Amino acid sequence: MPTSRIVPLVPDEPLVPRDDLHATIEARRELGPSHEAELVDAFVERIEQRLAKRPSTSVSRKGREGSFVLALISLGAGIPLTAIALNLSGFGALLVIWLGIVLVNLGYQRS
Repeated sequence: MPTSRIVPLVPDEPLVPRDDLHATIEARRELGPSHEAELVDAFVERIEQRLAKRPSTSVSRKGREGSFVLALISLGAGIPLTAIALNLSGFGALLVIWLGIVLVNLGYQRS
């Protein structure tokens, strides 16, 4: 069974150390606007290198949203089906209906 990992929204350490940012800003002040493009490119390159070193933290939100929608649909269908099953066929039909709903949800979750 796959285990889920909680991914913090705020990383433990900054993407670029604060000193690097201050050094880049100070270098821009000293060198002037004529070297701004080179300084920005170098700073962005450091950010990209740090991003490349970090483990991937993308979380598939589509699966979570799909599961939530499926749960809502399951409840929406399960409530009237429960009333119909209990009224017409009894407890055995109720178990079959909810077992089917649970199996559909489990199958979707594992896919």
